[in-house]
Amino acid sequence: MTAKLSKISLPLKLTFLIFSMVLNCMGIVILQLSEANITYEKLGFLESFKDLPIAFISLFAVNFISKTGTKKALISALVIVGISSCFLPFIEDFWFYKVWFAIIGTCFAVGKICVFGIIRNNISDEKSLAKMMNSVEASFMVGIFVVNTGFGWLISSRYSEYWKFGFLSISVLCAVTIFLFSKLNISETQKTDSKSLISELSVFAKPATVIFLFVIFFIVFVEQGFNSWLPSFYKNHLNVNSFFALQATSFLALFSYAGRTLTANIIQRFSLSRYYILCLFLIIAVLMIILGIQYFDSVNSRIILFLFPVIGLFLAPLYPVVNSKMIAQIDKEKINLFTSLIVIFSSLGSSVSSIIMAVLFEKRLLNYYPMYILMAVCVLFTVSLIYFRLTAKKL
Repeated sequence: MTAKLSKISLPLKLTFLIFSMVLNCMGIVILQLSEANITYEKLGFLESFKDLPIAFISLFAVNFISKTGTKKALISALVIVGISSCFLPFIEDFWFYKVWFAIIGTCFAVGKICVFGIIRNNISDEKSLAKMMNSVEASFMVGIFVVNTGFGWLISSRYSEYWKFGFLSISVLCAVTIFLFSKLNISETQKTDSKSLISELSVFAKPATVIFLFVIFFIVFVEQGFNSWLPSFYKNHLNVNSFFALQATSFLALFSYAGRTLTANIIQRFSLSRYYILCLFLIIAVLMIILGIQYFDSVNSRIILFLFPVIGLFLAPLYPVVNSKMIAQIDKEKINLFTSLIVIFSSLGSSVSSIIMAVLFEKRLLNYYPMYILMAVCVLFTVSLIYFRLTAKKL
């Protein structure tokens, strides 16, 4: 089964690459539309048009995937993303961004459930799951790097007014990925006797599972504070140009990719729980250094430009490592439903974080940006310790 998974790893990685690009172009959209006199209050809620459909659709997506099959459902999601990305450059109105992000969020909910289901159906033990998930999710970081670097060059060039035409490249990637999936035979999970949604969800109503979902919420909460808003923080507070502001997120993604790739290669040699906690300690350490620089040197010191991206090296492994713990314990028949819960709490963490960030930007409280991130990481650290205590097992 592992050999079979190696054959489908490329389209799985391309799928995450595509969804990463369309989900994480939010920072670019915020940066560009803020210059077009769209308020940060409106831009903050734009994130909700992406995240709330993810949360709302996820549970219903499970039935859709069960009826159509994982392969067909995943291809359908990619087709819709490709078509909608073709339309984006030709529509100027702000309302279409809301519709587009809602479409992207819906397709991502289907796509992520399918990808996680495929991985779980082929790998059973926790550390192998952690290795594969870090490997596949590393491509998510590549997507962030590519979209910010590519659009950054386009925006800073003499063709900056045509920046939205960069989305046509995403449509091309969708076509390539669809072609690769069409050539593969993917085993499907056999559907068990249908039960009511409430009765199926009641299986997961355990303290450890509930705390795990809160861990997922706060991991994404912290990640979103970086991914969508770091470019605007760099431009508005550290006074750098749009191109360099976007490259900050690109370097954050590059460090995040290195973190997940490194984790995938060494994860079987270490205790996952200790590895996870060590990463959290290092994130806190870097944030404390940033706060120290702001206090003793300057609140807009240029050294901070290079410290924020380093956090990605330690932040990126958290999500796949803690996910592998729970997913390995879930029956294959229930993996799609459980993944939908992961997607829901991830999207809620993203949406809530973005709304709070919008308030910070609107009220011009950017001096507190590192403190805000540090407080969120401390909450994540506390919730994670509770989770490890409840599971009473080493990752």
